[in-house]
Amino acid sequence: MILIFVIAILFIGGILAWLSEFINPKLPRVVAVICLLVNGVLLLTLLDAPTLVQDGIDGDWLVHLKASWLPRFGIYFQVGVDGLSLLMLLLTVFLGIISCGAAWNEIVDRAGFFYFNLLWTLAGVAGVFVALDLFLFFFFWEVMLIPMYLIIAIWGHENKNYAAMKFFIFTQVTGLLMLISILVLAYSHYQQFGYFSFDYFELKNVQLGSSLGMAVMLGFFISFGTKLPTVPFHTWLPDAHSQAPTAGSVMLAGILLKTGAYGLIRFTLPLFPEATATFTPIAMTLAAISIVYCAKVAFAQTDIKRLIAYTSVSHMGFVMLGIFAWNAQALQGAVMTMLAHGLSAAALFMLAGGLQHRIHTRDMSNMGGFWTKVPLMSVVALFFSIAALGMPGLGNFVGEFLVLLGAFRVSVPLTVISAFGLILASVYSLWVLQKVFQGKYDSGKIDDASLVDLSRQEMIFYIAMMLGLVWMGMYPQSFLDMSATTLDHLLQSTEALRVGL
Repeated sequence: MILIFVIAILFIGGILAWLSEFINPKLPRVVAVICLLVNGVLLLTLLDAPTLVQDGIDGDWLVHLKASWLPRFGIYFQVGVDGLSLLMLLLTVFLGIISCGAAWNEIVDRAGFFYFNLLWTLAGVAGVFVALDLFLFFFFWEVMLIPMYLIIAIWGHENKNYAAMKFFIFTQVTGLLMLISILVLAYSHYQQFGYFSFDYFELKNVQLGSSLGMAVMLGFFISFGTKLPTVPFHTWLPDAHSQAPTAGSVMLAGILLKTGAYGLIRFTLPLFPEATATFTPIAMTLAAISIVYCAKVAFAQTDIKRLIAYTSVSHMGFVMLGIFAWNAQALQGAVMTMLAHGLSAAALFMLAGGLQHRIHTRDMSNMGGFWTKVPLMSVVALFFSIAALGMPGLGNFVGEFLVLLGAFRVSVPLTVISAFGLILASVYSLWVLQKVFQGKYDSGKIDDASLVDLSRQEMIFYIAMMLGLVWMGMYPQSFLDMSATTLDHLLQSTEALRVGL
């Protein structure tokens, strides 16, 4: 029942946040934070939950629920949480609270409707991380889409309509490809076993021919690869990030991108072990291209949010590299990178959004010399820039190191190419710091009165993310242990069928 409460609180809380605006315009943000805090407490109770042993399910699940929904078509309300999905849920709640903090003073117009969309987006994300029926999974996948579209289209910046529509088209079209693949899987199950099923555990037993298996797998891969995103499906992200409000960018970078990576780990490779084994060289090549190409493109940007967006695609390339390397070290690295990137990217977008809110520009050519004007912001930017470039002792380093270590066992050339991404990350991170915070301050370009330092409230959120990254870097085992059993089971379940590696 805990999972029903977690999702229901977000759905109902969104409606309450919307309605509360008519009582007090500041009440919606309080309602949103309270809902997320309650969910955080509920999820923390699962940390000590014993592993379930049930017939018909494989894996180490802490919570599992299966209820009748549309049994005639083999559709059930089936949800579950294991170590991997619990980590993703905790990240979702934590960054949901950070998103509320980012929107606290920025969103004043139609605030109730904004927090409604924020909580419903998070409800969709939470559903994606717990759904074990593929029809239910697709339902939650679509739930994420409309609220996020509205957040960009209503509260975004100058080209918000273009960015929102591009986000919608990319996600919707690729989502339909995944739906077709799901239906083909369910029909194949009917042909082989005599009844329709969308059950994740039962669909793992479906046998597809090599050509059909590859085609169906590509439907999943393209959908998840677009959300991740990876080259060549990445072009929607820089537009969406640059036009989204700060809270929207935090959710996009910190949470929504992770649903693509989670989908690859949970569904694509376990459901299609043979097809993905054949496709692995191509997927890892795309990952390496994403890492190097997007890091290089970042240098050409003058819009600070677009620059961070391209670096985000580059870092998520390490996640896909680790996933398709498909060994324990690489998968653990992919999960750690997802968590660490969620915090570091969210913080960088909050900083960029905070600067834009203050000085009304994202153009770095109008910036410079901010270190003496906003010292707290400068130190915070230095910390998260160093985290993003992979400084030892912080979470990003642990994740990317493990990914490269695991990928080295699969493809030495691609690992070497990907490692250059670490060098480029160092260069563009230091370049941004020099461009924005060092150099000469030009009072003619910036209104001195508007350039104010971080408030105490903002520092609370940044310190929370700093502590998270330090914890991941200094004591990563606490995170690795949570997902280890799940990843080991996924590896064992596909080991016999993954040929060609």
